[in-house]
Amino acid sequence: MKEKGNKKYQMDLCQGPVLNKMIAFALPIILSGLLQLAFNAADMVVVGKFCGENSLAAVGSTGALINLITNLFMGLSVGAGVMVARFYGARSEENLNQTIHTAILISILGGVFLTFFGVCCTRQILIWMDAKDQVLDLSARYLRIYFLGMPAMMVYNFGSSILRSLGDTKRPLYYLTLAGAMNVILNLLFVIVCHMNVAGVAWATVISQTIAAYLILRCMSQEQGLGCQLHMSLLRIHKTKAIQMIKIGLPAGFQGVLFSATNVLIQKSINSFGDVVMAGSAASCSLEGFVYVSMNAMYQTAISFASQNLGAGRYDRIPKITRTALVCVLALGFCLGNLFYLFCPFLLSFFTDSPQVIQAGQIRFRYIGPTYALCGLMDVMVGVIRGLGYSLTPMIVSLIGVCGLRVLWLTTLFEMEAFHTIDMVYVTYPISWTLTFFTHVLCYRMIWKKIKKDNKIKA
Repeated sequence: MKEKGNKKYQMDLCQGPVLNKMIAFALPIILSGLLQLAFNAADMVVVGKFCGENSLAAVGSTGALINLITNLFMGLSVGAGVMVARFYGARSEENLNQTIHTAILISILGGVFLTFFGVCCTRQILIWMDAKDQVLDLSARYLRIYFLGMPAMMVYNFGSSILRSLGDTKRPLYYLTLAGAMNVILNLLFVIVCHMNVAGVAWATVISQTIAAYLILRCMSQEQGLGCQLHMSLLRIHKTKAIQMIKIGLPAGFQGVLFSATNVLIQKSINSFGDVVMAGSAASCSLEGFVYVSMNAMYQTAISFASQNLGAGRYDRIPKITRTALVCVLALGFCLGNLFYLFCPFLLSFFTDSPQVIQAGQIRFRYIGPTYALCGLMDVMVGVIRGLGYSLTPMIVSLIGVCGLRVLWLTTLFEMEAFHTIDMVYVTYPISWTLTFFTHVLCYRMIWKKIKKDNKIKA
């Protein structure tokens, strides 16, 4: 069948040099992630500079909770992306079309559910997290408004995941740029001019997410590629596709939930050291995000490349895809992590004028920045394994290697008086990354051996 897809945007991941295509594919994802973090950092900068330390802590300390509540559905978007890439690689038009319509409807329903859950439950969860009285009301107000934008957020993330699985990483970048610029403008307007404090930041986020969702739906409804066009009238849950999506995406989402639950426990430990440490950690997390999204782009790249090539039967390219993705993420994580560590005090000063908060942020980044490449290596191995259709394995490994170790650490060693320091909280990150990465490598080798045997691939 002759394809009429827009070749200006779509990329064939099953042909040509792996490194060049990986860079071309990943670069827009990196830029998208950096832009999104820049816009989120703008939220932090605006509230930190114009609303004070309590507002900065209120906004910054909600990230772990937001991720905890949303990651299950974000995992389903990974499952959708894996299936779209596989069917696109196999040129299966009907399966591709059904997967896309099922995914978008799930994103809408999931977003509506998250809105109701977030609005009703976030304050109580913040209380369980031991949020301090001076930031509790601000955090709850921010989150209740933020969760009103969940349907739009889910649609954008599912839609961008689908486009990337088709080889199109450029248009999600364009839409995010436009929506993010609007977010910054509205931040300044609502906070500085209208004096809305954290509520102004939240409303700016909701409006910008709605713009991004509209643009992604408009793009998909005009797409002319192989089974790729979205028709709102055809939205329905195709049972077999939904089951496949859940089979791949649910472990991914559950893994994200476990990570976030562990981070909530870590945030609770951080909260116990007071407002200054909370604000410093929140500012440092914003800096870490710029490194993480760059590495996470290689995770998304590994998933799409592995899935498309598996669907197309190009088994010969998968080992090279794995090696190339690992080298790329190692270079990115090492260079960016250490660069940010070098300029950490200067960068933290964008978020706050308080020397105490800056010092608290430096303590966290001392443990995260120089070792962050380990997290990227771990995630790329997860991406390759998941792209090959094995989603349960990395979830189990992560449950034991990351979540289990951190929980054990914080509930035993950290509770001893001699080790009850903020340094002992932060050191759990590099230790858990290292152990989990090497375990994922062993799992990948066993999975690849099985795939070669099942498909009679010669070594």
